[in-house]
Amino acid sequence: MTSTDTTGDPSQFRLWAFGDAHVGTDLKFGRESLAEAINQSEFGGMDGGPPFEWDIAVDVGDMSGAHHTLPDDAEGAEVRRQFATLQKHRREDVYSICGNHDRSGLSEPDAWWWQRWVDPLGQHTEHSGVDANARPYRIEGTWERYSFRVGNILFLMMSDRNEPSQLVGRGTLGGNPGGVVSADTFEWWKTMIDENHDSIVVSVHHYVLKNTTVASGDWEGVRTDSDGNLHELYHRPFRDGTPQGASYLYWVGSNPDSGAFENHLASNPGAVQLWIAGHTHTNPDDSHGDKTHIERSWGTYFMNVASLSRYHMPLTTLPISRLLTFTPGSTEVRVQCYLHTDQYAAQGWYPPAERTLTLDTPFQW
Repeated sequence: MTSTDTTGDPSQFRLWAFGDAHVGTDLKFGRESLAEAINQSEFGGMDGGPPFEWDIAVDVGDMSGAHHTLPDDAEGAEVRRQFATLQKHRREDVYSICGNHDRSGLSEPDAWWWQRWVDPLGQHTEHSGVDANARPYRIEGTWERYSFRVGNILFLMMSDRNEPSQLVGRGTLGGNPGGVVSADTFEWWKTMIDENHDSIVVSVHHYVLKNTTVASGDWEGVRTDSDGNLHELYHRPFRDGTPQGASYLYWVGSNPDSGAFENHLASNPGAVQLWIAGHTHTNPDDSHGDKTHIERSWGTYFMNVASLSRYHMPLTTLPISRLLTFTPGSTEVRVQCYLHTDQYAAQGWYPPAERTLTLDTPFQW
């Protein structure tokens, strides 16, 4: 198999991982970030990028491009319209979680926009077009946390949400970077791990954990000048928010920078074999903070798959996604990086960013 061949064995499981489409932002520049990536995957790109086979996709959040405004129905309808460009796959082949820009306002029903228009449970079909009965792999859970299985892989899908202890939040603070998980979701995650030692557990959240991948340490998401002033880098700084934790999962059960996930993984190495996230948009060779897009800590591979957007956070943003190939009977997972534009290198596969992960458990259907 060559470095760009994605046909492979039909018994393989091919997972397309993407996020941070920020549909409303790119649309202002005449670009359909989600539809363009879908068309490239199914038919190839206008600049020579090849199509590729995938079975299902995980979307790690931030469909909305809202900054100091809130997501609205017009952008939601546009998300549905761009999803409708799928021709070789169903809408239900994409499994999504909520990102920080998908959050609703503090005075609004929690994540109402994301639940209505992205709708992983298929509870708002008239808006989202999602039919829960058409899922190739059945979902169990709630909008905030749900699971599904593919062979012996257990996906644990955790959505970002507003932090209830913050009095200033989504809208006022833009996307309010600094990831959030409720106490209930954290306890659910621990229970699911404890009850599934024989599975390949894949955690999916909009954020990586602290000090795992590129720019995920304290203050690494923003730039501080010599006078102590904060400036945009990967993320916009908001002093009333949590700018020090702009690039990682900062709040767990309303406890800031608690290390709850990190400590649990340190006590249970290898219990989660893969953590897929997004949020920080940058080129595939970036290693800010001496960390790359794919790193391993506590026996867990952490992977940043962002972003599909070209224009949201433009200082560092580059449209990329990842294709993960699991082979039955093998512990190896092939990870390829796809460039959705030609602004960094030729559109299509970017071989320097390809990796092979070695899991503790072989994949089985």
